[in-house]
Amino acid sequence: MGRAPRATDGSRIVSTTAGVTAGQDALIAPTRARVPLNAFSIGFGVAGLAGTWTQASHSLGAPQVVAEILWLAAAATWVISIGLYLVRSESVQQVGRDMGDPTLGPFASLVPATGMLLAGHLYATVPRAGKPMVVAMAIAALAFAAWFIAQLLTVPRAMEAVHGGYFLPVVAAPFIAAQVLAVARLGSLALAMFGVGVVCWMLMGGALLARLMNGPPVPGKLLPTLAIFAAPPAVGGNACWAMTDGHPGAVGTVLVGLMVAVVTPNLYLIRRYLSQPFGIGFWAFTFTTAATATFSVRMLSTTTGTGVVFSAWLAVTLATLLIAAIAVRSIVMWSPWRRRRWSQPAGQH
Repeated sequence: MGRAPRATDGSRIVSTTAGVTAGQDALIAPTRARVPLNAFSIGFGVAGLAGTWTQASHSLGAPQVVAEILWLAAAATWVISIGLYLVRSESVQQVGRDMGDPTLGPFASLVPATGMLLAGHLYATVPRAGKPMVVAMAIAALAFAAWFIAQLLTVPRAMEAVHGGYFLPVVAAPFIAAQVLAVARLGSLALAMFGVGVVCWMLMGGALLARLMNGPPVPGKLLPTLAIFAAPPAVGGNACWAMTDGHPGAVGTVLVGLMVAVVTPNLYLIRRYLSQPFGIGFWAFTFTTAATATFSVRMLSTTTGTGVVFSAWLAVTLATLLIAAIAVRSIVMWSPWRRRRWSQPAGQH
């Protein structure tokens, strides 16, 4: 029989029930006092959709102005969310505590991840300005990933705190780094980061699958993070596309198969997703959706046949409608009327 952990050991388990609950509450409840780290999912998702429309302009003749508007919106959201978070943080120590939070901490990686996407687009128009930003954001992403792995190795955490967002620092960020480094013509560094993403995908994927299979059940407030579990094939595929100048070959075909395999189960979860109260956590759907649409358009552009263009436009349209719906619902949630209603005591609504 195993002994219960001593108090000195238990004090090192960062995700107590109260801590996990507090982190989960931030996935839903809007607050003016603090900006939760998962708020960075907003700019990340918009940047992902901007990438989708950029590819649509290249492959389908879509108006480039739509993509540029989305890139501007992503940049504005990224800067504003960082500014609000820093202004409303009590201290540097508070930022450190947020980064170490077992539930929301992984979302801090979206700051450099979104920065990399913006830098990659900047490089396409102003290479001299874009390339240093690409390198700086990639270094920041790698540094956070290394710190995050060190925390996983040394700070025990309750299993209920582990969720699909754990892919963000160690899988999504390296794949995005590989993509933008390839765009910036830093092929060797891109290949290295792609390798990091693949290895971490296997390791973290196995650990996360074991957690999901063995329980405890994913709390409803964390349910949208299951969508992130489906992101690696598409994000890795987009990196592979950039690294091979649009000729991913057999690797691209394999990644398409994996993408279908991990995206399809989410169709069976739609009713469960819709049964959850809407919150900022729903932005976890957006980048996976956008990356899947982008990779779909890219791979479809390498084929010919009836329905190819229609299928590509369908992918773009579905991604746009889903992300637009989440954006509109978020605006309603954060409207002044909604905030007043939220702040009223129960029974006065």
